[in-house]
Amino acid sequence: MAIPVKPILLLALAGAIAAGWWYAARPKPVEVRVRAAEVGTVEAIVANTRAGTVKACRRAKLAPGTGGQLDRLEVRAGDRVTAGQLLLELWNRDIEAQVLLAQREAEAGEARARAACLNADNAEREAQRQVKLKERRMASEEAVDRAITAAQAGLADCEAARATARVSAARVGVAQAELERTRLVAPFPGVVAEVSGELNEYVTPSPPGIPTPPAVDLIDDSCFYISAPIDEVDAARVKLGQAARISLDAFGERNLQGEVRRIAPYVLDVEKQARTVEVEVEILDPAPETPLLAGYSADVEIVIERREAVLSIPTGAVRVGEPPSVLVLDPESGLIEAREIETGISNWEQTQVTGGLAAGDQVILSIDREGVEEGSRGVAEGPGS
Repeated sequence: MAIPVKPILLLALAGAIAAGWWYAARPKPVEVRVRAAEVGTVEAIVANTRAGTVKACRRAKLAPGTGGQLDRLEVRAGDRVTAGQLLLELWNRDIEAQVLLAQREAEAGEARARAACLNADNAEREAQRQVKLKERRMASEEAVDRAITAAQAGLADCEAARATARVSAARVGVAQAELERTRLVAPFPGVVAEVSGELNEYVTPSPPGIPTPPAVDLIDDSCFYISAPIDEVDAARVKLGQAARISLDAFGERNLQGEVRRIAPYVLDVEKQARTVEVEVEILDPAPETPLLAGYSADVEIVIERREAVLSIPTGAVRVGEPPSVLVLDPESGLIEAREIETGISNWEQTQVTGGLAAGDQVILSIDREGVEEGSRGVAEGPGS
């Protein structure tokens, strides 16, 4: 018997409606950010825990060796100086007079020594004449003894006068040293960062244990390094000679290349819960068009290990666990799949993958987004999303 056409049409219409309702009611795919696993370079990096500081290789906070009134001030802040150049001088007329007095006394001592030695030579010649006269029986034994004794006394007077002259010459050196204590000269070439004091003001050296501002702060701006604190947990992995990247706020995105030159042999425990080791990084390629300034803040990334031509993914895609895992989007089915992976070295940007993924796999970065879970459907965000 033939089936009526009208019920068949009704059944087909009901099926289509049900299918449309199911399709409309099913969960929509979640938009996710993805990145393909790719072959590249991964580095294990140690970074400073707090901002580091640009420091000059040589910096001296200078002050005269004695106190006094500032009589000459030869430099100002910002001046460039050469090694040995006079920076300032205290009032020292009294010491100059002492130097002159010592020089005159030394000259007088030399003259007295010459006179005493001439008399000694004369006495020696007289003694020799008396000895010859005695040999001819023309002089007595007593006269010869007196002449020899006079010659010996004259020689002693000569030596004493010369010793006195040397003492006077040494006093000149002492007076000149006192004079030099009133003068401040540059120990190395550089730029004057700061000058404390004005003409006719009094300069006082720092008493023991009581620091006072230096008279002149001198910086050698031909060489700089970075001093940065490294967490004590990471310090054991840092070695001398390791390469480092240096970033400064003043240089924007530009990085400088450096090398670890010193690791402090002790731990700083200023902050009991954040103990650090001070590391110095030498700057290998200073930027002539953007001069460095002492005191700039800086960050360093010390390269502990570097591996090239390895499979890597963004570190933010790795889910913490044992073993670690990632979420992968299947571009054909649109399903999200969880995969356990094996990892190698990593930093906060890239992680090496040694197993569980292949180059080109679409790893999901937005793992914390609502609805992103294993078995759900996803769709990759567009470039402008």
